[in-house]
Amino acid sequence: MESVQGRCDKLQGAGGVIPRGRLRVWFIRVCSSIVVWTCLVQLVTVSEIWKSHFFLGITSRIHHTTQHPLQTQNELVQPPPTFLPAKDLAFQICDMVAIARLLNLTLVVPELDKKSFWADPSNFEDIFDVRHFIDSLQDEVRIVKRVPKRFSRKSGDTTLKMPPVSWSSEKYYLEQILPLFSKHKVVHFNKTDARLANNGLPLDLQKLRCRVNYQALKFAPELENLGQKLIRILSKNGPFVALHLRYEMDMLAFSGCTLGCTKEEAVELKRMRYAFPSWREKEIVSEERRSQGLCPLTPEESALILQALGFDREASIYIAAGEIYGGERRLAQLRAAFPRIVKKETLLANDELQQFQNHSSQMAALDFIVSVASNTFVPTYYGNMAKLVEGHRRYSGFKKSILLDRKKLVELLDMHQNGTLPWNEFANTVRQVHEKRMGQPTRRRVEVDKPKEEDYFYANPYECLCEGTKCDDLLGAPNSSHMR
Repeated sequence: MESVQGRCDKLQGAGGVIPRGRLRVWFIRVCSSIVVWTCLVQLVTVSEIWKSHFFLGITSRIHHTTQHPLQTQNELVQPPPTFLPAKDLAFQICDMVAIARLLNLTLVVPELDKKSFWADPSNFEDIFDVRHFIDSLQDEVRIVKRVPKRFSRKSGDTTLKMPPVSWSSEKYYLEQILPLFSKHKVVHFNKTDARLANNGLPLDLQKLRCRVNYQALKFAPELENLGQKLIRILSKNGPFVALHLRYEMDMLAFSGCTLGCTKEEAVELKRMRYAFPSWREKEIVSEERRSQGLCPLTPEESALILQALGFDREASIYIAAGEIYGGERRLAQLRAAFPRIVKKETLLANDELQQFQNHSSQMAALDFIVSVASNTFVPTYYGNMAKLVEGHRRYSGFKKSILLDRKKLVELLDMHQNGTLPWNEFANTVRQVHEKRMGQPTRRRVEVDKPKEEDYFYANPYECLCEGTKCDDLLGAPNSSHMR
């Protein structure tokens, strides 16, 4: 108001001919305009904050403390509870616990960094049992729900925000990260995906990652109970298959895969790709991407592959996925081949799912629980959820997970569909290609100087599956590692 009044006085001194009534009206209009614009700015700010709550990722804060001496505890006990697959969330949490333990620091319960694509306002406690998470790891690392007040700006401490280098060894954290705590008492890792190496880490650190993965990360009771209800319903009819049909809109837009889509759908997917600056590739040739084995199988292709693998028409198939792009039109061929296809939406009442609607991570958690428990797991795209489920099933006794060789399958599918490969030969070849891709015991693939191309630790945590010389008996000699 002082700036407005100052401006009015200036106008009067400059000309001195504005009537008092008009000046009053003008003054009121200016003040009103300022109030309106101030409200608009505030609304925009609030909307940005609200908008940020619709995106899911994870950030972690680790702060220095000397008040909690750590004990070494590497035992793994009892069968593991299920945990969240939502993209790479679980990878990140396990790695942050391991890093905090390595550096003898305190970990703050991870925040869900609302900046990735998936619209979801969930918080950590909406997905996981926070108390169980903290208590089950208390002999390994101190975990607190929030940064203590003594580490605040008022006390002179500053928080360093940074993304660690991807696929780093313990040497990086000990030599480059740990010294930062002498200046910054709190380090906020604002990117935590794939920040710890797959291979070459000490055995106790690898086993801690497993302990977090399979024991500490337990779903919130509401999710766990509903997931177990889905399993009971499915099991009533005997063995069932979990088909992770990764044919959702976001996947197709990101990958640029449009086989079977209409021209309008292809345009829509491209428009979506351009709407997200963080998605680097914009102009993608779908045919090239598919020939490289980088596209998820379509529902139509999935029907043929399941038939070729020998699944009976009466097989119970649970579709572990979000909304299929193209809806029932795209599911028609798959449903015709396997009439007993179900989804969580068809097995549960609307009121049972209502609290999880618009929470993609929580809905994915339900699919994850069912996928881990299924008699056979078949992912049509080898993304993070597929890797997590694969690792969980290995840990649970090498349960059957058919890891599809999409590049080879595309060749076979095209030959069969153009009439050059009869059905019997097609089916026999599909089965032969996948004889050693059923989730059997094997060592992780190591790519020297190419950690990004290695097999993920969480897909095959073999250090946690056997002990000592038994590993060689189970997995074969070291360095005979090329599985895929």
